[in-house]
Amino acid sequence: AAMPGLLLGDEAPNFEADTTQGRIRFHDFLGDSWGILFSHPRDFTPVCTTELGRAAKLAAEFSKRNVKMIALSIDSVQDHLSWCKVQGWGGVQGQLALLPCSKGQRRCPHRTWHRLGATNVTSQKTQSRKVFIFGPDKKLKLSILYPATTGRNFDEILRVVDSLQLTAYKKVATPVDWKPGDSVMVVPTLPDEEAKKLFPKGVFTKDLPSGKKYLRYTPQP
Repeated sequence: AAMPGLLLGDEAPNFEADTTQGRIRFHDFLGDSWGILFSHPRDFTPVCTTELGRAAKLAAEFSKRNVKMIALSIDSVQDHLSWCKVQGWGGVQGQLALLPCSKGQRRCPHRTWHRLGATNVTSQKTQSRKVFIFGPDKKLKLSILYPATTGRNFDEILRVVDSLQLTAYKKVATPVDWKPGDSVMVVPTLPDEEAKKLFPKGVFTKDLPSGKKYLRYTPQP
């Protein structure tokens, strides 16, 4: 039977693999950092190339947020190293580990790789790119699935990392179209009295036609 992909709240599989940074065990690689795992249909494809270039440019932004990046595709470590070299991504190797899902094989046989989004590249139907964001507890906090033809939006990936970290550390949620610096929402489970203590900048409610006061906002802590 086919295994389902990783679901939110699931623990990351603690796989071991050779990468462009040497052999790693995934949980040790993450340590106490947040982690982002990107899956790619394969190396040297135009869309993937633009994405890794952007990841390299944003390495300092991810580092500032205590996020480690790792990318998975079907090609070998040697191909990954050549890919970095051809594109002039010397710096990316220190910030982003690239790993193969099985050396040169078209299909990734191991269950772990299926759960992480490795796909059969001979079939156009199944080609996709996934983003998994893991917290320091090694649990999956967010996943996004794109078709192979649509490049990821790294501004959005940074935005969701900021949102996830605010939720993890400050007991707030982020409303529609939130950007860093905008007001955030007090989580519904927090009683008003506690919210007032926790958010000294003040809690205000938005007026709704129903008169209900459940949309509680506070300036970003």
